[in-house]
Amino acid sequence: MSAPVLQAEALTRHYRVGRGLFRETATVRAVAEASFALHAGRTLAVVGESGCGKSTLARMVTLIEAPTAGELKIDGTDVTAADDATRKRLRQEVQIVFQDPYGSLNPRKKVGTIIEEPLAINTKMSRAERADAARTMMARVGLRPEHYDRYPHMFSGGQRQRIAVARALMLKPRILVADEPVSALDVSIQAQILNLLMDLQDEFQLAYLFISHDLSVVRHIADDVMVMYLGRAVEHGGHAALFERPAHPYTRALLASTPTVDPTRRRERIRLEGELPSPLDPPPGCAFHRRCPHATELCARERPELRPFDGRAVACHHAETVG
Repeated sequence: MSAPVLQAEALTRHYRVGRGLFRETATVRAVAEASFALHAGRTLAVVGESGCGKSTLARMVTLIEAPTAGELKIDGTDVTAADDATRKRLRQEVQIVFQDPYGSLNPRKKVGTIIEEPLAINTKMSRAERADAARTMMARVGLRPEHYDRYPHMFSGGQRQRIAVARALMLKPRILVADEPVSALDVSIQAQILNLLMDLQDEFQLAYLFISHDLSVVRHIADDVMVMYLGRAVEHGGHAALFERPAHPYTRALLASTPTVDPTRRRERIRLEGELPSPLDPPPGCAFHRRCPHATELCARERPELRPFDGRAVACHHAETVG
């Protein structure tokens, strides 16, 4: 495998938040020590419940937010220690497609202007050159020439997401972060957008960081999967290993709750008790132990670290017996 285009080592993001009048501020540990690599032409999916840190991770990778600790390297350059000029150059290598196709496009601008905007800001191309590039990209994502002079409100959700994808690719990035890109779309349209993303990945050799809570979507698009719980990775490995032989109790519960029409893929339902703990006050030991059917006294006392197991990394004291 070629060298990674992006490498994250112990990436961490904390927030200081107020707890009310005359009360001390508290620390939200949104992401803690996330380590992963993105390779050209491959997709890393990050999955987990709402509040597990997926979107915070996406904002750090796209340089929207700086990490509290850890390293983030793009093409071997540590972004966290880079000067402003280097960060501006590297920021163009990473683009994002947001979840909401209705809120991510400026309703007052025409589609052509929206797609050309990255070129207008970051290059010295003439207006005619920008228009030609925009029309070429529109055709590539399945939009017609007459769409160039229309406004976003005139399009369906799937078409708007195609516009967002076209805009994200105008600077020819090497990395595309897709933050729940199909969750707001009808099921009949989701497959079209996923197939478009995979075709574009093959054509441009893009590295994808695909954020999702829907494992049926992840099964369709991912090469590697990282499962997060309360800001930490609990299992990380290849697509086949995680879907066929999940080793962490949380991964097993997520897969068991995913609906499927294939009877050979149906699993015994695993019922999780309780709610996701608050990141303001995480439990001691393993963050999952209060909801885990396999938890022991060791789990409540000592937090498990990611360790190699059966072809992937897993953070569970009892991975050998969970399966």
